[in-house]
Amino acid sequence: MIRIWAKVIKNDKIINQTLFEKSSPMDYSEFFSYVCEICETLDIPTPVVIKTHLFNYAKYNVVRFGASDFVESIDFDKLVLENAFI
Repeated sequence: MIRIWAKVIKNDKIINQTLFEKSSPMDYSEFFSYVCEICETLDIPTPVVIKTHLFNYAKYNVVRFGASDFVESIDFDKLVLENAFI
């Protein structure tokens, strides 16, 4: 089961959040599609996902996307995806 807690942060405060859940096991080849679904739910642009982001999520259970990771301009500081152990 996949549970990803997505937080949109501005000025060190969470301004929007969602819990992404899938009943299937984690498939890292599908990570970009997970990020797309999360961003669509949050109504924010989708960041560019590179190998480093994927490795950070796999190894540390968290990945942070800053303004430089988005092609479009954003009105928040960062997007944080964290593995939600429940």
